[in-house]
Amino acid sequence: MLRIKLGFFSQGLMGIAGTSVVALGMIATINQPSYAGGTIFKCEKRQGIPITVAQTQDGRKVPMIQWSSQDYFTREWNSERRCYEVSRRFQKSYDNGKLKYIKTGILRGEPVVCAAVNQNAPCTDSSLLFTLKRGSNAKATLRRLMNRRGLVAGNVLNESGGDSLNIDFDTYLNHATNEQNSDINPNINE
Repeated sequence: MLRIKLGFFSQGLMGIAGTSVVALGMIATINQPSYAGGTIFKCEKRQGIPITVAQTQDGRKVPMIQWSSQDYFTREWNSERRCYEVSRRFQKSYDNGKLKYIKTGILRGEPVVCAAVNQNAPCTDSSLLFTLKRGSNAKATLRRLMNRRGLVAGNVLNESGGDSLNIDFDTYLNHATNEQNSDINPNINE
């Protein structure tokens, strides 16, 4: 008889614990931002050249980077593979809420461009978007890549001391023009 009562008691406790875990999971999910239906980053080919494109929620396609330079990519990291990988990194950073800023920095002695949640965040392996050619001026390269569309719209650029340049990505994307209205190629040659 005691064994039966303990069995019912333990089943009841397990049911309460399971309900609590489900409820806590719902609370945690509700408090996290949802990026469903937001911007989609992908690699598209135009005239045989891979381009990282951001497709916004309203359907605009904003070319971000044209991967036309072959001279410094290794055979394994040709321009097409690099385009797909960088597009994937943009998407991952965006989906995780970490693409608030695009910034320059140095990682393992190399000039890099990375995603950041704030202007003071350092470039790390997990925030890396892409590496530039050794000796490149990361600030000048990022400024050139982003200037052709969004920067003319307002104050989205913030140059801090040292090697860092921060671009407010949401502001940039909101003011960027559609690909059909742009005749400038966002080419990365560094």
